[in-house]
Amino acid sequence: MKDSGILLRLVHESMLKLNLDVMTIYQKCGVTAAHVSDSKSRFKHKVTDVFWSVVEEVSQDKNIGLRVAEQLPLFRGQVLEYLFLSSHTFGDGLNRALDYQRLLTDISSAYLKINGKDAALILDTKVGDKLNHQFVECISIGIIRFFQSVTDDHFKVIKMEFMFDEPEDISEYQRIYQCDLAFSQPQNAIHFSAEVLHYQSIHAEPELLKLHEQVAEQHVARLEQEDMVLEVRRIIGELLDSQDVSLELVAQKLNMTPRHLRSMLNLANTNFNQILADYRSLLAKRLLVRTNEAIDEIVYLTGFSEPSTFYRAFKRWTGVTPVEYRKAKKGSREPEAV
Repeated sequence: MKDSGILLRLVHESMLKLNLDVMTIYQKCGVTAAHVSDSKSRFKHKVTDVFWSVVEEVSQDKNIGLRVAEQLPLFRGQVLEYLFLSSHTFGDGLNRALDYQRLLTDISSAYLKINGKDAALILDTKVGDKLNHQFVECISIGIIRFFQSVTDDHFKVIKMEFMFDEPEDISEYQRIYQCDLAFSQPQNAIHFSAEVLHYQSIHAEPELLKLHEQVAEQHVARLEQEDMVLEVRRIIGELLDSQDVSLELVAQKLNMTPRHLRSMLNLANTNFNQILADYRSLLAKRLLVRTNEAIDEIVYLTGFSEPSTFYRAFKRWTGVTPVEYRKAKKGSREPEAV
């Protein structure tokens, strides 16, 4: 489950406006400047959860999610906005955007629920645990402001439902949301009048809509390819110490044919041997620098049957021997975690 780096960049700009110590926050949760600037970066959702806990710790503010959300830049210029604007109505755009919601996050399984004159966007989750309340506050306010933008302020919130317990002081919630509030609910939800679903976009353009859907589908396909690479890496990690890692065995674990797996990896501009070599290289570097494991043990842990084979591969990866690498890098934080 991952969240898009787009969300982090919006939050980053907001934190700067609030004069928060962003460097300390990032150091505490393992985020780098490269993560913030990379338009294609994605983070495991547990990192997002840790991130908000750290932001609260550093800011010493239990309402920091509300403060950050209030300063969020408007979500603009992404394919999801174009889907809204080029759709005939707001409701059409919303349904299309929900089809591609994983472009922002795949922890969420948000869906639209209509009951007579009441409509609600349910901010559900694909995991059993409740979402961090700071994350819910920030994402819900960002969504509301975006909906107001694409409807020229015709979108009005009637009621907010939150799964988390009611805080001691809800005055800030009342000031920011300006609607009825309900806490300790079975779902997180934004309620609004179903009438706004019929709001017609002045930018509606069928031909552009087709192009925007094609772009969205391409982005989703790329994420699926990346997911496949990550799954292959995960299975390699499970099999590595058995010294029996092969394309055929990994394909079997994924319940697909070796030919199909090879084809999927080709679409992701990589291949099994490259993924295996990259995994072994990163693992070897990490073990050499961050542990005192004997070289013979590292040979075993990286899935090599003979030390000589490991030495040749390592020299090919780095240009130096494992012993030379450990001596030069010991104490360094350069190798990334596998």
